Amino acid sequence: MANYTLEEKDSFIVLGLGTELTSDYTDYAGINKEKSVFWQSVKQDGRLDTLKALATNEYIFVVNEAVNNKMMHYAGVMTEGTLPEATRVIQFPKGEYLVVKGEANTDEELSNKLTGIAFGEALPEANNVAYVGGPNTAVVMGQRNGLVFGEMWIPVVRK
Repeated sequence: MANYTLEEKDSFIVLGLGTELTSDYTDYAGINKEKSVFWQSVKQDGRLDTLKALATNEYIFVVNEAVNNKMMHYAGVMTEGTLPEATRVIQFPKGEYLVVKGEANTDEELSNKLTGIAFGEALPEANNVAYVGGPNTAVVMGQRNGLVFGEMWIPVVRK
């Protein structure tokens, strides 16, 4: 049984650097490899640090979103600022979110773990709500006791 909560959240905006995921949506290994290559790239070339300098908090948002029938993946932060290299301003709606908390050894491991639990266990168990699309995000919130901790936020509607 997945450990999750349903929480009301205000609308918020994430500024993101993105990439299109071209693997089939059922090819989890391919998708995870594409995400890993993307994150290595934005860390190595300094784009993630540039983005983090604009952030209004310490959180890093790992966003997945379908845009124009394309699977998109973003590294993002909450900010009022803009960057020329940013590829999308992602609007998260006010409303109810399914929230899964967790911790892992790395940001990437945390994102993959939370996504798996949220979509593989929590959403199927949450009989009173449904995910109807829109952006969802793993939120890397910080480190404690040598582990990275955070949450997965998925907007849901009541059935």
